[in-house]
Amino acid sequence: MTGLVVCVAVLVLASAYGVLHRRRSGRVRVRGRDEGKRLGAAELGQGLGERATLVQFSSAFCAPCRATRRVLTEVADMVPGVTHIEIDAEAHLDLVRELGILKTPTVLVLDADGRVVRRATGQPRRADVIAALGEAV
Repeated sequence: MTGLVVCVAVLVLASAYGVLHRRRSGRVRVRGRDEGKRLGAAELGQGLGERATLVQFSSAFCAPCRATRRVLTEVADMVPGVTHIEIDAEAHLDLVRELGILKTPTVLVLDADGRVVRRATGQPRRADVIAALGEAV
């Protein structure tokens, strides 16, 4: 009987964790540790957008990274003055460590001055990215 109770408890906890993880993945939000961080053309390898920049950290074998690339490219094409930059996380480990990137894809929304205003870990939805751009401008 004790084994059954333990099994049910583990299943309930694992399910709760899965639901929580799924709800948080891809959400565009403010992270307190990002305040004051600024990126420029030297770190990114190309210039910033006139209004905002979407910086995507990806890795070679990341399936959600490809879908995220499509979403961010669409948003950058729809919204004037917005640039999408994709960075290979493996090739830029110093920048990954400095920014606290723990998984791919991670998307940073930068304002026109290069300040990090929002962050999404996981595949973000198009509407969330557009809303975050409204706050970056």
